[in-house]
Amino acid sequence: MSNITPFRVEVSDAELDDLRARLRRTRLAPEFANDDWRYGTHGPYLKEFLHYWEHDYDWRKHEAAINAQPQFMTRIDNIPIHFIHAKGKGPRPIPLILSHGWPWTFWDWHKLIGPLTDPAAHGGDAADAFDVVVPSLPGFAYSTPLTTTGINFWRTADLWVTLMREVLGYDKFAAGGGDWGALLTTQLGHRHAEHLIGIYLHLMAPLDIFNAPFPGAELFTPEEAEWQQRNEKFFTRESGYSAIQSTKPQTVAFALNDSPAGLAAWIIEKRRTWSDCGGDVERRFSKDDLATTLTIYWMTQCYGSSARYYYECVNNPWRPSHDRKPVVEAPTGVGVFPREVVMLPRRWAEQYYNLQHWTQMKSGGHFAPMEEPQALIDDLRAFYRGLRR
Repeated sequence: MSNITPFRVEVSDAELDDLRARLRRTRLAPEFANDDWRYGTHGPYLKEFLHYWEHDYDWRKHEAAINAQPQFMTRIDNIPIHFIHAKGKGPRPIPLILSHGWPWTFWDWHKLIGPLTDPAAHGGDAADAFDVVVPSLPGFAYSTPLTTTGINFWRTADLWVTLMREVLGYDKFAAGGGDWGALLTTQLGHRHAEHLIGIYLHLMAPLDIFNAPFPGAELFTPEEAEWQQRNEKFFTRESGYSAIQSTKPQTVAFALNDSPAGLAAWIIEKRRTWSDCGGDVERRFSKDDLATTLTIYWMTQCYGSSARYYYECVNNPWRPSHDRKPVVEAPTGVGVFPREVVMLPRRWAEQYYNLQHWTQMKSGGHFAPMEEPQALIDDLRAFYRGLRR
């Protein structure tokens, strides 16, 4: 049994002063003909955001909000794991672990914690309550410093089983996630199905994501044809970050660990491009949302270890734990957000997962818990309502 200790986020005044001083000394790159962000982050927007981050953003307000959640630290296989563990208020709360991705943090799930743990207080039915566990992935945010190599989404899935069963004492549990969190949740449903009540995904991808062929055109219905075209566009025009982070992440880490402006440029562009924002990132993320994410990355110096998650996936190939069909045997629910970066057809999903629930959302993109929290809350409740014993 691993030891659990309470945790609070505590950033010193000196650290905040240093951040502001670095922002004040920013030297922006020369730029031209980039009003539509075609070359990457738009300089005038970045300048505006950096001014806000330096002069107007109140970290202490958001630090207090984070610390209002019950947070803990443990070590599993000598890897530091930070997590929120919020108990449900209802007759039989389902234990539910929610996993984030990159460039996310655990705090991208914060809008769901109250409604999922205490649905009656948020216009729902107490019978739909969950015990919510939201960890920071190894090497992200407060699950640092990571000094163990080889930690990727399938290794993390094993850590989550230990966290939920041995550390927190749940025999069976539910899981959900997007981005890397979707892949590690899928791995839970593949390798550890006997311990899963069910899994919920808002991104679908084969577990052998860097080697397996993606579904061919014959599996896409006419209504889904645009999805395939957008998948191809993403992999040809939007995957440069992945190529860098899966080959030489440490090189970029030295730059982004030294420059908050560089960190902001790297992450904000992804928030804009991957969300359903119509080109206006603040339709989905306020400046405070963006600055909170960036301040967590900055203060924990986690960009380098978070980027290594890509390297450790590519360079430690996934291997199946069984050859049964479907690949994912745990009951699976899927929420399909229309501006997700990768969208796979339902016919493929019916072959790959033990698919029991499928909802096509009206709006939202890659960061569903921040973009469309209520839609996600409603769908999680609906899916797991059918699996409650």
